[in-house]
Amino acid sequence: MSVAAEWASGALGHRFQDDALLELALTHRSASGGNNERLEFLGDAVLGLVIAEALYAAHPGADEGALSRLRARLVRRETLEEVAREIALGELVRLGSGELRSGGHRRGSILANGLEAVFGAVFLDGGWSATRKVVLRLLAPRLAALGTGDDLRDPKTRLQEFLQGRGHALPTYAVERVSGSGHAQHFAVVCRLETPGIEVHGEGTSRRAAEQQAAEEALRALGATVGDHA
Repeated sequence: MSVAAEWASGALGHRFQDDALLELALTHRSASGGNNERLEFLGDAVLGLVIAEALYAAHPGADEGALSRLRARLVRRETLEEVAREIALGELVRLGSGELRSGGHRRGSILANGLEAVFGAVFLDGGWSATRKVVLRLLAPRLAALGTGDDLRDPKTRLQEFLQGRGHALPTYAVERVSGSGHAQHFAVVCRLETPGIEVHGEGTSRRAAEQQAAEEALRALGATVGDHA
């Protein structure tokens, strides 16, 4: 049994019938013309369906909006990256020399995309039942820890709802500085609220993450809670 197949058997709980599918799923485009991008496309779709089915069964009282928020939390890049790190997927991904030198085996996008590709490979190798087992095995703790869906509105959305509910102007965001380069960029953002006239700051590894942190700080400054937006 190859190293990758042994890893899949232990980390995923799936024994591949066709090891070539697994090898393809673990091959980044920088390493070969035959790479995992098509499997990533397939895996993304299968992952979404598995999670949608699981949430539909687990939250019978949730509406479409709540279910969509719950699903988004589970299939977002950050979550997939965390799972990929937990199962040491990065140690098995095949990369080109340039990506190897720049630490590609630790890069979040490569890890998240690689995990989706693995899901696609499992689907082709073992079908729906096998893929469902693998996805739920890896994401079960996060499924169990989810709230109701109403608790998962991101800070920017909560801040917007808070202000709109009081007839105030929407917040504005502006990038103050960007440091680092390539995949190691760091963003600093300012969020300004015309009413009540406050200014807060946020930082993160992407503009979106920095804006979310700034919005969270604004909510704290306003004394707002998750449910205080009506």
